[in-house]
Amino acid sequence: MIQYVSSFLYSYGPVNGKLFQNVNWHLRLHPQRRDEAKSPLLVIAPAYVPITVTQPQFLSLALLLLHLTLQFGLILRALLRPHREPSSRIAWVVVILIFPVVGILAYLLLGEVSIGRRRVMNLARSEARLPSPAAVTAPVLLTGTLTGALIGSRRPERRGPDENGPDEVYRPLFQVGQSISGFGPCGGNQGRLAADSDDAITGLVADIDAARELVHLLFYIWLPDGNGTRVAEALIRAARRGVTCRAMADDLGSRLLIRSPLWARMAEAGVRLVRALPAGNPLLTSLMGPLRGRVDLRNHRKLAIIDQVITWCGSQNCADPAFTIKARYAPWVDILVRFEGPIARQNQWLFASDWMAHRPDDDLSGLLLPKAEDEQEPVFCQGPGKPSRPGGDPTHVQETPVSPGSSSRGAILAQAMGTGPTVRHAAMPEFFTSLMFAARRELTVTTPYYVPNEAMQAALCACARRGVKTRIILPARNDSWVVAAASRSYYEDLLAAGVEIHEYQAGLLHAKTLTLDGEISLIGSANMDRRSFDLNYENNVLIQDQTLTTLIRQRQEDYLTHSRPVNSATVAAWPGWRRLWNNAIAMLGPVL
Repeated sequence: MIQYVSSFLYSYGPVNGKLFQNVNWHLRLHPQRRDEAKSPLLVIAPAYVPITVTQPQFLSLALLLLHLTLQFGLILRALLRPHREPSSRIAWVVVILIFPVVGILAYLLLGEVSIGRRRVMNLARSEARLPSPAAVTAPVLLTGTLTGALIGSRRPERRGPDENGPDEVYRPLFQVGQSISGFGPCGGNQGRLAADSDDAITGLVADIDAARELVHLLFYIWLPDGNGTRVAEALIRAARRGVTCRAMADDLGSRLLIRSPLWARMAEAGVRLVRALPAGNPLLTSLMGPLRGRVDLRNHRKLAIIDQVITWCGSQNCADPAFTIKARYAPWVDILVRFEGPIARQNQWLFASDWMAHRPDDDLSGLLLPKAEDEQEPVFCQGPGKPSRPGGDPTHVQETPVSPGSSSRGAILAQAMGTGPTVRHAAMPEFFTSLMFAARRELTVTTPYYVPNEAMQAALCACARRGVKTRIILPARNDSWVVAAASRSYYEDLLAAGVEIHEYQAGLLHAKTLTLDGEISLIGSANMDRRSFDLNYENNVLIQDQTLTTLIRQRQEDYLTHSRPVNSATVAAWPGWRRLWNNAIAMLGPVL
């Protein structure tokens, strides 16, 4: 392949045709200038320089230009993409520049948060068909007495101008929560803290067996193991006796169940099933980009709603504590709370929005519309696990096992919230940060994954610096070596600020809890890491109740008895290579 390049050649002295023999150039002078070449004058002659370029060289040049164009374009996109922290922009620019090919592929696959255009539209349509979140739990005053605790009884020690709302000092927290999902705080709830994972599954199965109208379940990980099979069998029994049962399982996290005969058995029994965020071929899905969405954007929620009166919420997946897919870290230590009352309708709204986004033909909006009977027949509780209406016959309802000291019989103020990549940006880290700034005396946090943004790290340090007893409990052995290294990179600053760090030794502490001042607690599925902040769909419940918060606080104390404190001397003794590794991984936190 020959390409002629036109240029001007400059030379002093006679040009006799031999001046350029030492190079592989061929000079062609214009005919009218041929005589001038013999004179000792400055010659300015246009020349055509033939350059030989082979096909492989041409392809290499074309690929280089394509690479530079793509690299420059992705850097511009990383810088111009909205709702991105400066640290994330810098991290992606560095990755794209330092790792020319790998960095480009990484950004194309993981650089932007998108569940796919079609899914976004389906989710928007499903939420538009549902009643507004604020109308789901309109204030209702319940009266009457039965044996046991009254769900709708007012809390006598409520302070502030609105006795049915949160205390004045905590009202901003519930306002932040309402800005996320639109749910207001609702009173008249009862709560029971399960003793452990097996006790939680036993209680859930009992509630499913007692269900009369509907059962809705949503889990990120649902395994076909002992506990997973128990729940599935309970669903099969409920569906066969005429209860409407719907179950969602994340397509990636619950792939073992979805591919098992147990999934098919549930469908044959009449359980309506949905694979949340179908992954298909992960590589192909990733390459489809904006059309299909990122394959690592998952539905991480854990929800159970029975008869729109009972709901379970916490960190637990539907699986054994042995967690066979990652048994080397077992037992997995979780927390789950059974609520009974209006808070169930808020979780029902979250479930309905997820369900209808996948099954637009199955409209659940009617379940959330207020009914006249709801005002005439308030729901009471005749003991844990035995819901009934006045005049009803609860004899067919099985008693849920209750561990001593595990229930709160006063009225609980609660507020559900759902976050995810289609919810407003930075909702979850903003809420965590608000809770930290609200603490006045004590703040205790448990989370398996701690990779905060700068604001949250600063808030936790500031909490300790202003005299609040601040503690965070993390697992000593983490199932993610990347997260473990990134988490420990923050230890030095936390310890210097006065934060107490404890590492749990008796398994993988998977419970996500936060308690402050003995009155406020938060439980749910959200971790304190970038995945829960930006990538996963999560659900949490904010609680104002001294009794239930005390029970959760006691559970945190139990975690502390199985933990080992980390001090500044321990961190200072780490070898240099370990500190370098931790900090290098943390630097990629915005990318991970």
